[in-house]
Amino acid sequence: MKIAEIRELTTAELRERVDAEIVALDQKVIGHSISPLENPAQIKRQRRTIARMMTELRWREINNK
Repeated sequence: MKIAEIRELTTAELRERVDAEIVALDQKVIGHSISPLENPAQIKRQRRTIARMMTELRWREINNK
């Protein structure tokens, strides 16, 4: 997910999306430990997407005070 797409989301939608992405990442990591993924770089991309979303949430917290 690109940063432009993240910025279009509302704060509530972004929080829900972060929670869903974290759950999906956990499942992917557990699944990868049981049977390897075809493309393990998916885990890295998903972690970075979560980090982008959390950075945007933090930016909104700081600038709305």
